[in-house]
Amino acid sequence: MRCVVQAFDQLGEGPVWSAREGRLYWFDIKGRRLSWYEPASGAGGTFELPLRASAAAPREAGGLIVATEKGLAIVDPDAGTIAIVQPHDLGDGFRTNDGKIDLDGRFWWSTMDDNGGERAGSVFRTEPGGRTDRVLSGIHIPNTISVSPDGSLLYMADSKRQTIFTHRTDDLSQVTEFAHTRGEPHTPDGSAVDAEGYLWNAQWGGWRVVRYAPDGSIDRIVPMPVEQPTSLAFGGPDLSTLYVTSARDDLSPEALARQPLAGSLFAFEPGVKGLALPLFKA
Repeated sequence: MRCVVQAFDQLGEGPVWSAREGRLYWFDIKGRRLSWYEPASGAGGTFELPLRASAAAPREAGGLIVATEKGLAIVDPDAGTIAIVQPHDLGDGFRTNDGKIDLDGRFWWSTMDDNGGERAGSVFRTEPGGRTDRVLSGIHIPNTISVSPDGSLLYMADSKRQTIFTHRTDDLSQVTEFAHTRGEPHTPDGSAVDAEGYLWNAQWGGWRVVRYAPDGSIDRIVPMPVEQPTSLAFGGPDLSTLYVTSARDDLSPEALARQPLAGSLFAFEPGVKGLALPLFKA
């Protein structure tokens, strides 16, 4: 595990790899910032956003489709432009949270009450071409949005309930508990699925990343130098590097003194590759 970008993200989230650009993008939701890192050159940059945003997918037409607190936007980080193309009223006090494109090119994204998920949030699915539907509700802190390699299962965490569920993608009402951390001080946060069908999960409050087997058992635990890892994305030219975002949110000065890299971007080689995700067509 190594720190590749020493940052001070209040709530780092939404890492996504752009193969076309050779870049890893990620957000600081509360800091209203989009950052990127190019591992081949070591270069990077930031784009200060005028609103909170949390998840993205590279577009076939260029730039990123981004889930923001005002709806879906198209962002061109190099030009420094952002345009809301599909407004959504998320409700007073709500913002977007996790999100990811699936193997069929559909962009899944979630909303949550910014007051610790006190009120239940929702999950939306945007089809290639732009149609958006609310597909799940009643989830207080929706995280982990990831699909199995065969496309049959959606992994979905409710971090407030410390539980990861699976939903049948052909009938999302068919839900099964996959794994949980109930009774522990940590909770499942963002995830990424590898080419072997295992789920890698960042565990908020746990100083760790966990690899779950398809049956929900723990296959591997990877220690982190920070308490609050938030999400994961495979990247690099052969998708053999796993990137991990993190947060400084709500950490005391004493806690930050013990983890000066909190809020940074990390990476390691897990010995397995990720899934090649498509570009969004809209």
